[in-house]
Amino acid sequence: MDLGISGKRALVCASSKGLGRGCAMALAEAGVNLVLNARGAEALEATAQEIRDTYDVEVTAVPADITSEEGRAEVLEAAGALDILVTNAGGPPPGVWSDWDREDFIKALDANMLTPIALMKAQLPGMMDRGWGRVVNITSASVRSPIPILGLSNSARAGLTGYVAGTARQVARYGVNINNLLPGSHDTDRIRSMTEATAKREGIAFEEAAKKRDAANPTGRIGTAEEFGQTCAFMCSVHAGFMVGQNILLDGGAFNSTV
Repeated sequence: MDLGISGKRALVCASSKGLGRGCAMALAEAGVNLVLNARGAEALEATAQEIRDTYDVEVTAVPADITSEEGRAEVLEAAGALDILVTNAGGPPPGVWSDWDREDFIKALDANMLTPIALMKAQLPGMMDRGWGRVVNITSASVRSPIPILGLSNSARAGLTGYVAGTARQVARYGVNINNLLPGSHDTDRIRSMTEATAKREGIAFEEAAKKRDAANPTGRIGTAEEFGQTCAFMCSVHAGFMVGQNILLDGGAFNSTV
């Protein structure tokens, strides 16, 4: 399928590896020129060069902490006017309710709610003026089904979801579509580290813990960054113009609900 976005310009945050990298790869395959951001310069440049070599699109790599005001300013200056914005940032650490104080919540809100809001506020006016734009916020399946040990993430991402619900409907008439993409368990560093923790806690091998993890999903596996990225690319395409303020759950059916 031709996604109709060849030649567009996109910023993909946290895109040196994992789900962000999957999104960047899929957009590049569709002919989109990219601005990539992550904190680790070496991994980021390696991904940028692989995309240049594979897809022959323009790629600008900006190593910076997107959750800081200074980092955002640097990334936005390099990005210029965007057609597509994919927000993404690592989630806060797990724990239980008694672990978290005000500062913990402030950090979580800064990273997973206020940063994507700031990026949208910077780019939405230009998209509206040009009459076309796509924003995909990578959030979490915990928005639909909260995960007890991820209370910080549950809170911050739910706040972003509420903001998007209202904002998306205010800008849709200008040809700008904002939606959220909610990953369940995918083959990323975060899921691998959580599987390692499970193996250590239960005194079993990593392979056994991974097998138990996979068996718990209706598909019998976890997702891949590649299929996640292709879903993101479709949400950024010309074919998604009637998708407004939606939370697209990509979890292999782990969340069981009629609607």
